[in-house]
Amino acid sequence: MARQWHDGHSASVLCVAASPGPEALLASGSEGGEVTVWSQEGAVVGRLTLAGGEDVTGVAFSPAAPGPLYVSHGEAVSVFDPRSLKGPAQRLEGAGEEEINAVALNETGSALAVADDSGAVRVLELPGGRVSRTLRRHTNICSSVAFRPHRPNNLVSVGLDMQASEAQSFKCLHLLFFLYFYPFPLFLWQVMLWGLQKTRPLWSLNLQEAAEEEDDGHQKPGQLFNPPLAHCVSVSSCGNVVGCAAEDGRVHLMRIGAGSKLERQGSLKAHSQGASQAHFVGFLSHPYWLVSGGNDCRVALWDLSKHPVVAPEGKEGGSAPQRRRAKSKASRKEQSQEKSKARGKTEAGTDQAEGGGGAAAAGAEGTAGPRLSISHGDKVNWLCPALLKGEPSVVVADQSSSLTVYPLGQL
Repeated sequence: MARQWHDGHSASVLCVAASPGPEALLASGSEGGEVTVWSQEGAVVGRLTLAGGEDVTGVAFSPAAPGPLYVSHGEAVSVFDPRSLKGPAQRLEGAGEEEINAVALNETGSALAVADDSGAVRVLELPGGRVSRTLRRHTNICSSVAFRPHRPNNLVSVGLDMQASEAQSFKCLHLLFFLYFYPFPLFLWQVMLWGLQKTRPLWSLNLQEAAEEEDDGHQKPGQLFNPPLAHCVSVSSCGNVVGCAAEDGRVHLMRIGAGSKLERQGSLKAHSQGASQAHFVGFLSHPYWLVSGGNDCRVALWDLSKHPVVAPEGKEGGSAPQRRRAKSKASRKEQSQEKSKARGKTEAGTDQAEGGGGAAAAGAEGTAGPRLSISHGDKVNWLCPALLKGEPSVVVADQSSSLTVYPLGQL
């Protein structure tokens, strides 16, 4: 039964986070600079509005419970005591070069990663906030960042990268104009894995090329205005599988193998419109549960344990590393026929979830559809998996000023 949490905000909620431990608190940030801390029952523990009223674009708790709460707004990050939300204990000015889009902490709480509109990822040492690394390879907006569990010196970033230098200042309507009049290959919707010992990525994956390869090189209707812009990235608790929610409605999946190499990649056709959120759920029966949300107003829970990208024994969908060679027409035709047969078998034996479910061609046999599909009724801004009084749940932020909690306990 869904529950509503009210009275925490007066504007649309943009981000949510949960602190670790049985006495965990939750925090949310909204437009207009509102920060609210919640109990697990949905009661408001503390609330304040940031000076300047900048939108709160990210919230993250230190994994060292009880620990501080990090809140991004504008180009700064403010640090709060979540149990006494009266004012910032510290303000990290200039944490971002431009407006910050996302923040993430490593599992030891010793580093904070900040992704911003310039495309840079800055890594700050904690405590103190000294910038220890600035990772520059995205040439435009870096939208999301996440550390790899068990590997505190590895992080994943996603963003919109343009190969044409004159396009780097285009945003919003200018970006749509550029997309319409210029060929797609100028754009690289990139996922990058970084090792913090160096300032260059260990590997990068172009989501546009990956999607075209799965679709046998054919551009689908509407794809021009639904390219795989990367909105959100998450890493499974085992540290070996990356999930990325993208504007093409897919959750793109990558398996990291020995030596931090890209071992396999594929995708999950999760939503009929853009997928805005994808988060692995670390407290269910295995580390490969993933919850996704999208502009189709749906929230879905997926069991990826048998998806070919995830399963060690999976042979399909294990496409290779960073660089791809063009396929011959004969090869593409043969592969297309094989995939068509596979899709036919899958669709005949599986009820697809309303609004999109089912797996991508690379993983059609491994993931037939979501284990749980919820019609939320509004576009999803943020998802936060959380154990609330021992009950597995997901907290949903949308265009409204309230939060919605859905239980996952039946699983």
